[in-house]
Amino acid sequence: MKFKKGDKVSVLDEDISGVVLKTSDAQVSIETPDGFVFEFPASELIKTDASIQSELFSTQSASAVIQEKEQQQRRKLPKIKPKERNNPAMEVDLHIHKLTDHDSRMTSHEKLTLQLDTAQRQLEFAIKKRIQKIVFIHGVGEGVLKMELETLFRRYDNIKFYDADYKKYGLGATEVYIYQNVN
Repeated sequence: MKFKKGDKVSVLDEDISGVVLKTSDAQVSIETPDGFVFEFPASELIKTDASIQSELFSTQSASAVIQEKEQQQRRKLPKIKPKERNNPAMEVDLHIHKLTDHDSRMTSHEKLTLQLDTAQRQLEFAIKKRIQKIVFIHGVGEGVLKMELETLFRRYDNIKFYDADYKKYGLGATEVYIYQNVN
């Protein structure tokens, strides 16, 4: 847009308006009603004469456009469905075939030790990273691993544990809730 001396203008992204004093190649000097002189690129200015406003804002008033520009936009947060909100942040599968490829050469004691070490390591990781819920999938079996996990969990003061969601895991999983602000 071309500006000439004496045009009334406003700055697009600032609350500044005034009268054009002089124009150069791409810069326009304006004087505000308070007597301050500013230079802006011509692309950042718009004429505020009544004839220009009626031309630019034929369907809306200039005040409505300015009011819309000044409104604070609310940030849109992603919606989390209730089912997803209750899902644990972390799952640990303790089935031996998920932990090692060489389970055929291991004794029952070695397998149990590997599973408990993995559970303890993952629980410590969750506590350190402030993950609130973790599900340990241990399977049904004879219940030895489940009893050993409960013994492990009782050593911690800041956690509670209970059977995980039956619909999703059946009887073979334990959910651990970690209290975050315990001293």
